[in-house]
Amino acid sequence: MTDQPAVKGKVLVIDDEPEITDIIEAYMTNAGYTVMVENSSVMGIERAKTFKPDVILLDIMMPYMDGYEVCEEMRKHEITRNIPVLFLTGKDPGDDGGKSWEVGGNMFIKKPFSCERLLDMVNVVMNAMAK
Repeated sequence: MTDQPAVKGKVLVIDDEPEITDIIEAYMTNAGYTVMVENSSVMGIERAKTFKPDVILLDIMMPYMDGYEVCEEMRKHEITRNIPVLFLTGKDPGDDGGKSWEVGGNMFIKKPFSCERLLDMVNVVMNAMAK
């Protein structure tokens, strides 16, 4: 018998800051999720197609393609179209102007956030999908 929790689902984290992805990966893995990390927005789109996560945690401010563009691109593909996207950002919700919703995002989580809060939000999305 192991003390490892049962796997709850698959999470893809797309953020250009390895310090952030490392923390999220460790915390979410410890909470029972299978986690894949991409530090490139472009590679994140490809990883989403192959990994087929249950939820995507996506930074908005990244080089080459921002999170809005990544989300729009994923909504164009059958395999990634319906995966819930939780935007992680240092932007204020007021500065976003609703753009995260317009491009197909499901939730907006402001940085800095606690890992506990992030886990709560992922659990909310996963529980909603299970119904």
